[in-house]
Amino acid sequence: MPVVDNVPKNLDQHKIGPSKNHEKNLMKKTSQLRHLIIVLGDQLDENAAAFDGFDAALDAVWMAEVAEESTHVWSAKQRTAVFLSAMRHFAEHLRTRSWTVHYKQLDDAKNNGTLAAQLTADIAAHKPTALVMTAPGDWRVLQAMRTTAEAAGKNLDICDDRHFFSTVREFAAHAKGRKQLRLEYWYRELRIAHNVLMDGDKPTGGQWNFDEDNRESFGKSGPQNLPPRVMFEPDAITRQVIALVNTRFADHPGTLDTFGWPVTRAEALASLAAFIAERLPLFGKYEDAMWQGEAWLYHSHLSSSLNLKLITAREVVQAAETAYAAGAAPLAAVEGFIRQILGWREYVRGIYWTHMPDYVGRNALNAQAALPAFYWTGQTDMACMRDAITQTLEHGYSHHIQRLMVTGLFALLYGVNPQEVHAWYLAVYVDAVEWVELPNVLGMSQFADDGIMASKPYAATGKYIDRMSNYCKGCGYNPANRLGDDACPFTTLYWDFLGQHEARLSKNPRMALQVKNLIRLSVDERHNIAKRAADIRGGLVG
Repeated sequence: MPVVDNVPKNLDQHKIGPSKNHEKNLMKKTSQLRHLIIVLGDQLDENAAAFDGFDAALDAVWMAEVAEESTHVWSAKQRTAVFLSAMRHFAEHLRTRSWTVHYKQLDDAKNNGTLAAQLTADIAAHKPTALVMTAPGDWRVLQAMRTTAEAAGKNLDICDDRHFFSTVREFAAHAKGRKQLRLEYWYRELRIAHNVLMDGDKPTGGQWNFDEDNRESFGKSGPQNLPPRVMFEPDAITRQVIALVNTRFADHPGTLDTFGWPVTRAEALASLAAFIAERLPLFGKYEDAMWQGEAWLYHSHLSSSLNLKLITAREVVQAAETAYAAGAAPLAAVEGFIRQILGWREYVRGIYWTHMPDYVGRNALNAQAALPAFYWTGQTDMACMRDAITQTLEHGYSHHIQRLMVTGLFALLYGVNPQEVHAWYLAVYVDAVEWVELPNVLGMSQFADDGIMASKPYAATGKYIDRMSNYCKGCGYNPANRLGDDACPFTTLYWDFLGQHEARLSKNPRMALQVKNLIRLSVDERHNIAKRAADIRGGLVG
């Protein structure tokens, strides 16, 4: 079966800008509100397509903070604060342009609690002729906006999101008729189409991928001379938000004591400049490395700014490419970083919008276990999990290998219901917007989509973590052991995972060697592995 048979009807298939019917219906008097421009919390870009043709005398902006967006998943304090502070700063910026902004704060007395209810009330109050918005990043929100507009009898124009290099239509055309989707082919198409790291029709350096030159560990000495995290002192607006979140969402996970994320475009640009100068040169070499107590390492920390649209993907890619051209960063590091932006972000967005709404319910491995409680506290004997989760709750951040090969890997091997894993990732990370979070979790991390996104489950023993970090040196578990009192839960669960899914995995060419190693185990050893795995899932270990 082809992956995609038709161009998706769920996103960015609409005309860009207001329809002619809007102009026909527009009353000539200046008191009539022409367009109410809907701006969501992850659309903080004054150059977005929804603003094309904006006339301050005729149009107004609509923004709303609502409890639903922090409670449909148990949103961590850092995540909620990033969104609310960035939204308030953006609204203030628009007002400096003498634009009318109808903004409902979370603590306003007449806040209706949901985007749909608040928009319904504000349509009735302001009586716009029509509604305009940039395509949302969340299927749930898209449906809510469409339903609300229809119920109010208002035309809703949904504009393409120009923040991305590609449209969903282009991804659908790429995917149509293919038996499998793979990042590499889409990435190469985009490199060529946008002339990124290209020498004519050939990739710069003569190859598309420099993974062999990247992804080293720090070695026994650990990271040296790490640049400090770029932090921004909370201003009056952010301090108000912190106080509000600490009061309104006091029982939500995490802390705001360390809050320092960029919440304005100027701060986001400063973060980008600092990454290019201080971290990009060693990004590729250490992009997969981990070290206990070191949250920031050589990663960009730009994903929240990108996903809020404070900076654009093109700006980020151009900055990295310019650094290479100037000799300020090696090609392997620059290509590895650009692949995350031009390749991976565009790929996961395409997967999301061409497979929703069914994608969110996928559970190919029939994983049914509940998410262990320590995901919300970090209270576990496993050093790697303790460090990654504690860091996540403290900062709203962990880098991609901690997400994929520590917290994600454990959930996969443990057999956690993928929808619970999805809800956790969406709740705890400051950069979590569903279009990017869901495919990364259900597809890449949990293999719940049965290979739509990735060619194999990312299953590994604790030896992988030992190789890429120093976590195991301070842990009571031995990653080399699958049985015994000191057996690493990752290693035990890995072999149990292979045993539980042996029939399925034996058909996957990329898993063949791992399955062969399983077959070499004796019946007694496999029985004992299953027993210890049951103890781990029962909370007796870990």
